[in-house]
Amino acid sequence: MRIFSERVEAFDQWIRGRFKHLNTALEELYFKQADRLNVQGVGDDLKATLRDEGHGFIEALRAEGNTDDGFESAFGVLGNVGMYLGAMRRHELTNPSNETQSPFTAASSLALHVGASLGMAPRFATAHLATHNLAHNGIRKSFTTLTDEQLFIDENTRGILSFQKVADALSRIVPLGMSNAVIDELFADAKTGLQQVMAANERLFTKLDVERFFCNVRPYYKPYRVGRQEYRGANAGDFSGINEIDLLLGLCRANDAYYAQLLVDKMLYMPPRDQSRLREVMTRTSLLDELLGVIDTQHHTAWFKASARAFLDVCELYGKTALQHHDQLVARFIEGPAASVVESHRATLTASGPPLPILLRALETLRDLRTAAPRDDIASRYQDIARVRRAVAGG
Repeated sequence: MRIFSERVEAFDQWIRGRFKHLNTALEELYFKQADRLNVQGVGDDLKATLRDEGHGFIEALRAEGNTDDGFESAFGVLGNVGMYLGAMRRHELTNPSNETQSPFTAASSLALHVGASLGMAPRFATAHLATHNLAHNGIRKSFTTLTDEQLFIDENTRGILSFQKVADALSRIVPLGMSNAVIDELFADAKTGLQQVMAANERLFTKLDVERFFCNVRPYYKPYRVGRQEYRGANAGDFSGINEIDLLLGLCRANDAYYAQLLVDKMLYMPPRDQSRLREVMTRTSLLDELLGVIDTQHHTAWFKASARAFLDVCELYGKTALQHHDQLVARFIEGPAASVVESHRATLTASGPPLPILLRALETLRDLRTAAPRDDIASRYQDIARVRRAVAGG
């Protein structure tokens, strides 16, 4: 039984109830319009109610200060005040492009205080709606009651949990070594986890309504200011597991400037435990480099062929998840709908900060690193993977 301060609990109950219903009412108003992305002059009374009620809870929490209820309480408060600010941004009650600092001083102060104490960015993160989204009587936190948002949150969470299974399995290989006979079980676990990721992605791809997602779900993930600083939107990749897989397999390298910058940019959007795991993995030799280190002398041995074959199978499946995510989900749910957006809305299409064409190029680069694509303009491991394949196929 978790016992937090009365003010923490009151704000949490508001986020789980009235906050969600006010947002849903606004989304239904927006969706009835010919221009479904327009929020100006629509539901202004509901927006004011949302703003003012939330401010009351936040002001009380700011006055209370650090309740010293531990990580779970602080992390929950950070997520709740972040969701409030995310909703203010979604309904255009704040917009970083028109401001030099957030108009929500109390919320910014609370978020900065709690974020600094946790070592995280002072806004809601993916974990708040995924791996740390505590359910009450079967109901977890969300911005709205819309079916498509529930589907998006649930399948994303299943995908993240499956990636974490893969990362756990691969990390257990490191202290055993690639020549250890028992690692076949761990590679099998990794393959199962990746198959589960693909199944979650496929369900999302099949069931999620494109227009509902684009018009009524994604806007809550836009960048917003906390104090003077603008923070990018939460991203589905803001957990350590997927980067642990990148590094453990060796498809991406921490000493590659492009990839290292990505890690630096996302580190503060992860819970502290994820940050710690990622730092640990960054010190390890990858499984690919372990194989390459002995390939000249051990390529003919039974252990090398068995381990390398299992390794390549996992790399192939992992590449398929990257292709599936980019070529189906990104293309259909972001790139496609964005093509028909009117000019006045184009500046705020992405949640990750940069304009959409720049974001798409960055996602393509990451996809090609994870698939070890034959590119010589990025740090692809294409040649190294090909060398291992030849060793497995040879005598």
